[in-house]
Amino acid sequence: MYAIQKRIGEIFGAFTIPSFGALKPALNRLEEKGALTSRKIMSDGGKLSIFYEISKNGLSELKRLLLESFSDNPLQFFSNARIKLYCADVLDQNERKRLFFAVKSKAMLFKSFAQNILSDEYNQTDFYQKIILDNTICEYSNFITIVEGLEKDNAGNSK
Repeated sequence: MYAIQKRIGEIFGAFTIPSFGALKPALNRLEEKGALTSRKIMSDGGKLSIFYEISKNGLSELKRLLLESFSDNPLQFFSNARIKLYCADVLDQNERKRLFFAVKSKAMLFKSFAQNILSDEYNQTDFYQKIILDNTICEYSNFITIVEGLEKDNAGNSK
């Protein structure tokens, strides 16, 4: 478990670091669903070691999750979108194109929501709210620019 947690931290540490209490049940569920296979080996010291490997079904499930629709909750969007984009290399070119379109579309929608709140002449937002809304609009604009760069790279890899 320590090695798995360490590896997840190395790869996804900027986004999440799962606890040991979350890892074991997750690995068990994934194995029950056929997404992982495991093999148990006794170490020289007599300790049981379990090695996990993603199965073909697991890879298919990962692709399905990466292409799954986003939540309508803006708070969940950024973290989910970042992780999906981070894992986009497991998708083929057309799947990546679909993912990039979905991310960009949702980001544009949420940016528009923030802009509408900020520009509403009847809205009684105070100074702090305006600053945060302006920052949110900037974050969405930057994120959209990143996705557009990924789209260009993905289109360029088709040649």
